[in-house]
Amino acid sequence: MKVYISADMEGITGVAHWDEVSKEKGDYSQFQKQMTAEVVAACEGCLNAGATEIRIKDAHDTGRNIIGSELPNEAHLIRGWSGHPFSMMQDLDDSFHSVLMVGYHSRAGSPGSPLSHTMTSKVDYLKINDRYAAEFLLNTYTSAFVGVPVIFLSGDQALCEDAKLLSKNIRTVAVKSGMGDSIVSIQTKDAIKQIREITEKAVCDDVSRCQISLPDHFLVEIRYHKHQSAYKASFFPNVKLIDPQTIQFATDEWFEVLQLIHFVI
Repeated sequence: MKVYISADMEGITGVAHWDEVSKEKGDYSQFQKQMTAEVVAACEGCLNAGATEIRIKDAHDTGRNIIGSELPNEAHLIRGWSGHPFSMMQDLDDSFHSVLMVGYHSRAGSPGSPLSHTMTSKVDYLKINDRYAAEFLLNTYTSAFVGVPVIFLSGDQALCEDAKLLSKNIRTVAVKSGMGDSIVSIQTKDAIKQIREITEKAVCDDVSRCQISLPDHFLVEIRYHKHQSAYKASFFPNVKLIDPQTIQFATDEWFEVLQLIHFVI
């Protein structure tokens, strides 16, 4: 049984500031270790449930954060960025049993985390069919595109609640909640314990209950912080500039949405 883990850092337990997820800052190493520990816990839960191979995408910033020597032998770690539009889901295909997401965060514009954003800091929001999109939604749609269910999510409470609206049977671990420019976090050891236990339950369960269907059509709207970014993006094929800071793009193909995001965000 092969499982796939996509791991980000802004949703890791205790993270409250950009300095804590930036390699060049002194606070980074503490939270790099916590990110690694939470990914290891997810691996242990998967292995306890019968997984024989785990593919992990380090999906934060440089893609070079997880301490590979801490991972179990069954894990294969993807470091860096290939440039493929699957991005945080690189190498995912229908050979995988399920997808788990660790350390994810609320969308751009959400009060759920001091580090809320979607893909980059360039956008005020990204909407798909009038639904505000977090990276969780984008990557869950990509998983559905290849026919693999997303069965587990850890991160901030607001994102976990939002995820349930998209996939009611997904299992989640909320490790913190946001309040203005602050967080209230559970203990790091408790987060590791919960992640290990809940991932095991998720993999053992009937994962088909978490399979979602893609919409038949996609209307993408992206509002940028700066009008210059929207103007530049408006030259991507079939993109419309609907006001100085906002573009729209319509298609029936999910991969075309991924191509858009890859080149204009």
